[in-house]
Amino acid sequence: METRYRKGQNWQRANSIIERIGVADLKAPIISVIGAGGKTTTIRRMTEEFAQLKRKVIVTTTTHMRVEEDPCFLTIPSLDRLQELLHKYEKAYVGSPAEGGKMKSVSPLFLKRVLAQKLPLLIEADGAKCMPLKVPEEHEPAILPQTTHVLAVYGLDSIGKPLKEVCFRIDKAAELLKKGKIETVTPQDIAAIAASRRGGKKNCPPDAQYWVILNKAEGASRLEAAAQICQMLFEKGINNVLVTGKGERGRR
Repeated sequence: METRYRKGQNWQRANSIIERIGVADLKAPIISVIGAGGKTTTIRRMTEEFAQLKRKVIVTTTTHMRVEEDPCFLTIPSLDRLQELLHKYEKAYVGSPAEGGKMKSVSPLFLKRVLAQKLPLLIEADGAKCMPLKVPEEHEPAILPQTTHVLAVYGLDSIGKPLKEVCFRIDKAAELLKKGKIETVTPQDIAAIAASRRGGKKNCPPDAQYWVILNKAEGASRLEAAAQICQMLFEKGINNVLVTGKGERGRR
């Protein structure tokens, strides 16, 4: 995955997400990833970036997360087993058993034990049913108050498609954007959701850094759309924006 950001009128390549958002050297940042269109991929990428720096990292969820065929997944919470995984693999995915091949949030007591490890903690704090766009319901997203960084992810593959086909919580989205469910998604729509207190900024702790990640930026048209969204977000006072995707190296 390639990561970029806008500097003036040009694209600059970022070495890593965790370096760009300023958490690579922090002892115990708590990063909640919300939105749609690449949350799991973003978390996996950051986990590997911490590993490359020889940093131990814990991943958990406050909603649900798919369990993978990976020895780093711990679905029966155990502090001893957690520490074993961190010692052996330098990373651990922690949750409680759930149906459908997923895991759910751990108990408040075990969460305290996780936080007491004083390690980087990555949290999948939202669900989107694999859709690239989302506007949260009243009870969403489930962001811990201790969160230091909120990353709101949006899939650029939603642009140009009917809202009802690409957006989770369609009624909330139509209400927020004031548009019909069969109308197509525009860059302006993604910027509006990302900047709204009823959208990406919903439940963001007041002291947490808020970042927007525009994912699936493959091809010239999506990069141009990303540039438009960046500009609109800058005008709304949101300067922390990353653009991720397979991309084409060397483009502007």
